[in-house]
Amino acid sequence: MSRRRAACAVVPLILISGCGGTTHPSRGSAGDAVERVAYTVVARHPHDTAAFTEGLVVHDGAFLEGTGLEGRSELRRVEIASGRVRARRRLPPAVFGEGVTVHGDHVFQLTWKNHTGFLWRTAGLRASGTWRYAGEGWGLTTMGDDLVMSDGTSILRVLDPATRAVRRRVTVTEDGAPVERLNELEYVGDGRVAANVWPTTTIVVVDMATGHVTATLDISALAAEQPPTANEANGIALDPRSGHWYVTGKNWATMYEIAPEPG
Repeated sequence: MSRRRAACAVVPLILISGCGGTTHPSRGSAGDAVERVAYTVVARHPHDTAAFTEGLVVHDGAFLEGTGLEGRSELRRVEIASGRVRARRRLPPAVFGEGVTVHGDHVFQLTWKNHTGFLWRTAGLRASGTWRYAGEGWGLTTMGDDLVMSDGTSILRVLDPATRAVRRRVTVTEDGAPVERLNELEYVGDGRVAANVWPTTTIVVVDMATGHVTATLDISALAAEQPPTANEANGIALDPRSGHWYVTGKNWATMYEIAPEPG
């Protein structure tokens, strides 16, 4: 299923509750409430602890996962239930892989400081070219006819998928202050993008029309379950069939499936 169709299956994040908790509103950039939301873990799936996760997306019933570190960066197709890697494509040893997304019949993959993006065909993960961009590459997602890219700052770039030209820039704020170090991204419907905030366990949800943070989600309890060798939380993927989210981190042993519940 394409990322454009996946957006239609999203359950809005503002409905999330669970874990015996309640939501706690604060004030957003324009005086609107920011929902501090809880969640329910519905399943725990295996995750390769060797995967330094930088990008994650659900496509055709499997994960496409981008991993980082020089000499170890890959694009992988991974079974959701088992965590088994069914296909992998290695990036050049000098590059540090970052966020991934799908638009049309292509996978787009960023690199950190190499100013180079890689294109792959979704069929067989065949290499299909590269493109250049200014600045660093962190996270990437698809929002309708746009790509949305993070670069480690508080600014999200909205790109033309065909040319990768910047259509506009959105500054992300909460309580009037910029939210920096936006990392892995996922479009979660209704014009909103979720982002890991590096190196924290906070996920923010951004209204792309205004740049305001409308909700946050704290996954520190999940991070606490990980082995000592685990690194930062990173990786958000929406399941278009169930509306569940998958969240994980770099070298985590678990891929968590979390469900929104009516508030």
